[in-house]
Amino acid sequence: MTDSSLPPAASDLDPAIQTFINRMRAGWAQYPDMDRLPYPEVRKIIEAVRAPWTEGGPEMASTEEISVPTRSGPVRVRLYSPQSCAEGLSPALLYLHGGGWTYFSLETHDRVMREYAERAGVIVVGIDYPLAPEAKFPVALEAIVDVTEWLYEHGDEHGIDVERMISGGDSAGANLTMGLCQSLRDSGKGDVIKGMLLIYGAFQKDCSDEAHRKYGGPGYMLGSDEMAVFWGNYIKSEDDVRNPLLSSMYADVAGLPPAFFTIPECDVLSEQSYRMAEKLERAGVAATQVTYKGASHSFLEAISIAEIAERAVADSAAWVRQIVRS
Repeated sequence: MTDSSLPPAASDLDPAIQTFINRMRAGWAQYPDMDRLPYPEVRKIIEAVRAPWTEGGPEMASTEEISVPTRSGPVRVRLYSPQSCAEGLSPALLYLHGGGWTYFSLETHDRVMREYAERAGVIVVGIDYPLAPEAKFPVALEAIVDVTEWLYEHGDEHGIDVERMISGGDSAGANLTMGLCQSLRDSGKGDVIKGMLLIYGAFQKDCSDEAHRKYGGPGYMLGSDEMAVFWGNYIKSEDDVRNPLLSSMYADVAGLPPAFFTIPECDVLSEQSYRMAEKLERAGVAATQVTYKGASHSFLEAISIAEIAERAVADSAAWVRQIVRS
């Protein structure tokens, strides 16, 4: 794909983020028939396209993979331990990758997780939850709940201070974080997770006409049409759309842990973060929100070239550090 075949540059995007989007689309253009392929094959292509963006970044003192039993079968979990967590028990960030519940993995988010481990001084626990459409709601959420409860019982065996665990994630991972914390609260285990890191999250199916018009088109990283496909992959029926564990905009959010919202200005989902932060605050939950001008969906993955991504990771990592040490 040449630059002339790319969608027109969006004038409100940070130049480095525009470069990130252009390079990503150029990678996808090498596989013109993706729409005809089964999801397992598409996932392999996406892994290859995103691989360059996972290179570099902090080196870990150790990286450990374990298999955790859940009601839907064993789930792969990866623990990233920075040098600052090499001895004794350390706080942990349970990280849930994005990808519309359909794509991505521990591999696509490897650098993002290493960045958080190093900058926040925590063990980052990446959870490779089951993907849609093979696994419909609530399979992924139930698996994450099971992994979290297992970690609370066994995390100290892997260097984790289980009294200082945060959950977080990007896009669908932020959605799953909200569902996790609601599930734990409702089962009497609300104190297991001390904070929620919510990065360009999806908190309900519908976006406003204005959001679709401004940021849902082909000039940005995440399109309105893509979101419709992702929701269709994940839900079993339209009844799921108003389930508060999936669409937390409909949830009672009282009693949830404090939250940090990383919000890109140029994202069809950003309005949902603003509304969710307000909803939490009305319910008495502390909610910090930071908007990054010129950023798009998925912009943290551009940390190797974009100062705005560097700043966003640093800001949210500082919040994580503060929560686990308060």
